[in-house]
Amino acid sequence: MTATRTKTEEAVARTEKELLDAAESVGSSRSERLSALVQQHGALAVLVIVSAEASLSFDSFATGDNLSNMATSSAFLAVVALGMTFVIITGGIDLSVGSLFALGGVLAAWGSQYGTLVALLLPIVVCGLIGVVNGLLIARSRLAPFIVTLAAMLGARGLMLSLTNEGADTYLVKKGSFLAELGQGSALGVGNPVWITLVLFVAGAVVLRRSRFGQHVYAVGGNEDAAALMGAPVARTKIIVYTLSGVLAGLAGALNAAWLASGVTILGNGMELEAISAVVIGGTLLTGGLGYVSGSLVGVLLLKVIQNVINQIGSLDSSYQQVVSGAFLAVVVIAQTWLGRRRQLL
Repeated sequence: MTATRTKTEEAVARTEKELLDAAESVGSSRSERLSALVQQHGALAVLVIVSAEASLSFDSFATGDNLSNMATSSAFLAVVALGMTFVIITGGIDLSVGSLFALGGVLAAWGSQYGTLVALLLPIVVCGLIGVVNGLLIARSRLAPFIVTLAAMLGARGLMLSLTNEGADTYLVKKGSFLAELGQGSALGVGNPVWITLVLFVAGAVVLRRSRFGQHVYAVGGNEDAAALMGAPVARTKIIVYTLSGVLAGLAGALNAAWLASGVTILGNGMELEAISAVVIGGTLLTGGLGYVSGSLVGVLLLKVIQNVINQIGSLDSSYQQVVSGAFLAVVVIAQTWLGRRRQLL
């Protein structure tokens, strides 16, 4: 009887331990899923809350004209942020996109005199080539992305100024041309740049989530050495993402020139920081290995909504936009760091 009772007690103890371990596992799994959910969709929740509050506080916020203007003005930054998303997921950074955006606009406006095809291809090719050089120097020569893209930023800005006689010359896009219609026209009440941006983001999401190249992008950002051991083409992946970033920045500049009907030389200053902010706010880790294309789009919209709300207030000048955006970015980075450490502990 004593032996039987001992075996029964041991069996009960093992069962209780297994139940406790299972409960702890379920709790950890739930906490991990919650942390991932907050990181991926936290910006969207904030966007919905801020937009709802702004709609109730300002009569002109939710009007068709205001929403259309916000969507169109967000489109150009969103295209740049799309390329930046791929770069940051690999653990890199691209400081040249603002200058490439301005250069792309000038090249598109200058090339419009030779037709729409030239106006679109010229900025894409030139800015793409600069992206190729960035990628080669970073991937093959193993130079720091910060230094390489900073040099590219200065070089692209200098090239743009030389094309415009130190900014004194402004090239115009002919009214009524296909390029002007591409930037200023609309379909179903939505501007063409917005439609183009949505198509690019859908394509970017498919490539990042459903293609072998997308897997390589995540692998390189997660652990470059491990990715190389698994056979991932690390150098080629880096070259492609920096080329893609340059191409999209040039395309965004061309679309902006079509929208404004001119190549404005003063645009693009600080755009690289806005793009990085939008990508990070959208849930992409600055350390690489984790990121979402949809999150970057939400990050762009959130920045634009915050800017619009400050404009709606009227009593605050534009400098507060940078203060709010910077403070919000700091909060997001702190939250990301905390969530990342929490998921590692779990």
